[in-house]
Amino acid sequence: MSRTPTGQTRLKQSKRRWEEETLAPSWKRFPPRLPEFTSISGHPIQPLYGPDDLEDFNPEQELGFPGEPPYTRGIHPSMYRGRLWTMRQFSGFGTAQDTNRRFLYLLQQGQTGLSVAFDLPTLMGLDSDHPTASGEIGKCGVAVDTLADMEVLFRDIDLETISTSMTINCPAAVIWAMFLAHAEKSGFSWAKLRGTLQNDILKEYIAQKEWIYPPHPSMRLVTDTIAFATRNVPQWNSVSISGYHIREAGSTALQELAFTLRDGIEYVEAAVRAGLEVDEFAPRLSFFFNAHNDFFEEIAKYRAARKVWCRVMKERFGCRDPRSSMLRFHAQTAGCSLTAQQPHNNIVRTAIQALAAILGGTQSLHTNSMDETYALPTEQAATIALRSQQILATESEVANTVDPLAGSYFVEKLTLELEKGCWDYFEKIDAMGGMVAAIERCYPQKEILDAAYGYQQAVERGEKVIVGVNRFVVDEEQPIDTLAIESGVADKQLDSLHRVKASRDGTAVRRSLAELRRAAATDENLMPFLLSCVKAYATLGEVCEEMKQVFGTYQEPVF
Repeated sequence: MSRTPTGQTRLKQSKRRWEEETLAPSWKRFPPRLPEFTSISGHPIQPLYGPDDLEDFNPEQELGFPGEPPYTRGIHPSMYRGRLWTMRQFSGFGTAQDTNRRFLYLLQQGQTGLSVAFDLPTLMGLDSDHPTASGEIGKCGVAVDTLADMEVLFRDIDLETISTSMTINCPAAVIWAMFLAHAEKSGFSWAKLRGTLQNDILKEYIAQKEWIYPPHPSMRLVTDTIAFATRNVPQWNSVSISGYHIREAGSTALQELAFTLRDGIEYVEAAVRAGLEVDEFAPRLSFFFNAHNDFFEEIAKYRAARKVWCRVMKERFGCRDPRSSMLRFHAQTAGCSLTAQQPHNNIVRTAIQALAAILGGTQSLHTNSMDETYALPTEQAATIALRSQQILATESEVANTVDPLAGSYFVEKLTLELEKGCWDYFEKIDAMGGMVAAIERCYPQKEILDAAYGYQQAVERGEKVIVGVNRFVVDEEQPIDTLAIESGVADKQLDSLHRVKASRDGTAVRRSLAELRRAAATDENLMPFLLSCVKAYATLGEVCEEMKQVFGTYQEPVF
């Protein structure tokens, strides 16, 4: 794409001629539909891109080859020609038994990995019999109170052949301890377990707002899981650094990219301070990005993410293992883009978003179901979402070549612009003292708030179209079937919890909880103590409460 100065001059002259002689007369006949064309994030989009937009572009340095730095074109040499992405459907509702049935159904339908959704009390580290859990048990995910629930949740599932992703953050270490205890009890080798623990507490302070402890002890729990996984569960991704929820909160694509990668830097720095060598743990870090509606912006975002992370790991942390500089990521289609109006339109949105993630080189993908603005997915809706992935994988032929969009002037220009914007955000956050300091000053929160407000204004002015909401509206909506959580779910869960409490060894529970509290006041790795607690069938709430007595709780600053 590079040209000699004479060639560049000729290209610019040709473009000006085209604009004056061909484009301008066309504008008179067909005026622009909008006063300004922008991406969903508000980034200006030019009518045409060409070589003159990439004057200093060096394909060898900026693109390279798949499987080689800077990994713009993908982290694997053959990408999907060798192996397709892992197909996951985010699943969880009611009791562990309810969700286990859904897991087994989806695996029968061709799903290749599990992704667990937990209910709100579990996400907040509360037991189902906590007063504030009332009305939320099993509603937005599966209720997990003790190791007994984990045993039912993964009954009849081979944990050595099926990888498992768990979307859990503030109590992530405790839930993971339950998973490991169940695997050990069932005869599965920790060395063969594959999966991902979301475990990204920084994005909770930034966007999702589910936390228990202040940032510093929360970061200690994350680094404890990283260290424990590195030494005991070598194929496990101990933290999935998540931009998904940042985007769902209303950020731009650039903010999602920059804040997510800067969170990643913070975790690496914390692990290094805890005594780990970068190349010990960095190959098992993973990322989680949103796949939104703006097709090309999303593709460029993924490409820029790989380039930036490669440079960060080499220049900032001096990694030597090539795997440490490879950004591996899971993508999920944008829940915030789904509409309650004309819900069948969500099938189309999801397919477009999934295609962007695939062309962007994702390693794992979840496609949202059309009915998720109403309730958790029905079996039929979840199957359609899974079939969307399978059709893209087997019928569209987009997986035939490794990097189909490389060299697109538009995509490469967008990638460069997102990359530059990312480094600009890094500079601002570094000047504040890092991401924890920036969060305490509410900097990323304010940036996202402004972006979300600006986008909503554009929607209300009609500058950004949402089909069925502010354009192509119908007077009457046809109802669709939705999943209803049985009214007796809470009673079943509470009965199960009470049976566990009545049958366990109370002395062993009290002893393990006391040891955990003692260790929390030191710098010891807490994972062995958490394992002892859950093996004694201490509850999630009991374990989190012990740490709360040492760590305290977090109150977000008002801004």
